[in-house]
Amino acid sequence: MAHDPPRFCDQGETALSVEFGDRVDPAIHARVMALDSALQIDPPVGLRETTPTYRALFVRYEPLEIDRTSLIEEISARVANALATAGGERRRWTIPCCYDPACAEDIAEAALALGLSVDALARGHASADYRAYMYGFSPGWCYLGGLPDTLALPRRLTPRGATPPGAILIGGGLSLVAANPMPTGWYVVGRTPEKLFELQRQPHFLIAPGDAIRFEPIDAASFAAFESRAAQGETLARCESF
Repeated sequence: MAHDPPRFCDQGETALSVEFGDRVDPAIHARVMALDSALQIDPPVGLRETTPTYRALFVRYEPLEIDRTSLIEEISARVANALATAGGERRRWTIPCCYDPACAEDIAEAALALGLSVDALARGHASADYRAYMYGFSPGWCYLGGLPDTLALPRRLTPRGATPPGAILIGGGLSLVAANPMPTGWYVVGRTPEKLFELQRQPHFLIAPGDAIRFEPIDAASFAAFESRAAQGETLARCESF
């Protein structure tokens, strides 16, 4: 399938944004991840860092080692081959999530706004297949696409107080796993005892952009037990290739 070439946008004097589209879309994100992989395997001279987002790849470079024009030529040369070899094996994570109001402090408010019962919201969220698109806003905050249309609601006009660690949120037609407490305009509809971001672990980020995710409902008692195990360094999420 033919694709339009990416657009290169300056991000200051030491970085570029390689943009593949203008929306949250799995096909666009697959192109982002294919280029990211290609640059990791065969990095141009002067490349310092790449960061995938929903629709673009942020590329940081050392301009004393490679100029902008040469870097764009290097990246462009890799795009076609990256797309041709994209695909293959992916990872799917099953992550425990408690939807009990004790852990999901905004679920009743979100359900009311959506015209659903709390149980229907929880079932709908847990039934979906999600794609990890990017980390952003705060370390370990993992943004997910795949939220059912029935659960799409606007973010709050006024941010709520800090989220609990491991909060599962919805807002703006997306879902999100929040690794650490921060104020947000999203709604906390669940909580996972799993630690997606841990500095004492290698790799620090459990889930990678491009991974698939499903949430497995657990009750409040199981959450407390799992949280204790996670505090001891145990990985609770299950991973499989597909």
